[in-house]
Amino acid sequence: MAENLRKSLARRFDDELRFFKGWIDKPRAVGSIVPTSSVTAKRMASVVNPHSGLPVLELGPGTGVITKAILEAGVKPQSLWSIEYSQDFVEHLRAAYPGVNVVHGDAFNLDETLGDNRAMTFDSVVSGVPLLNFPVPQRVAYIEDLLDRIPVGRPIVQLTYGPKSPVPPGRGNYAVEHFDFIIRNLPPTQLWIYRRPMAS
Repeated sequence: MAENLRKSLARRFDDELRFFKGWIDKPRAVGSIVPTSSVTAKRMASVVNPHSGLPVLELGPGTGVITKAILEAGVKPQSLWSIEYSQDFVEHLRAAYPGVNVVHGDAFNLDETLGDNRAMTFDSVVSGVPLLNFPVPQRVAYIEDLLDRIPVGRPIVQLTYGPKSPVPPGRGNYAVEHFDFIIRNLPPTQLWIYRRPMAS
């Protein structure tokens, strides 16, 4: 029991150290100095449908806390596409989660990042990209592009450390829904859902 606890704490410390290093190297691409909590990760992963027959798109996985939660929600590794900007995180993710499609690239330019797979349709999107670090028009374009890659009505879940939706409502063809407020995260995290409205 003590040995398992020691290993668990060591892994947690390694993740936090790796995340802090990523934040020092690229503060604009990493939104926090510590990884997302497992509570937040599980809540975000709860939006995916592992039985849809479609792959899941994860953006900004960092050290893989949310990646782990998505896999634990029932998504097969080969059905998960994780796009990460930091090469250090990419190498860590590939070692930690064999079978997951970990792609090194820019979440804001998915056509180039996904290459031959750019036309793929995903079940849903789980985004940890720190949108508040980017201008509002870029955030709106990001959400609009993602919604074109999932079926109408399916969700994008996005975390943010600000009090409001990082993608303001009324700027495009999407609906905004507050999903949750997670106190057990450092810093406390707001979760938001974006969907393409169903035709009336």
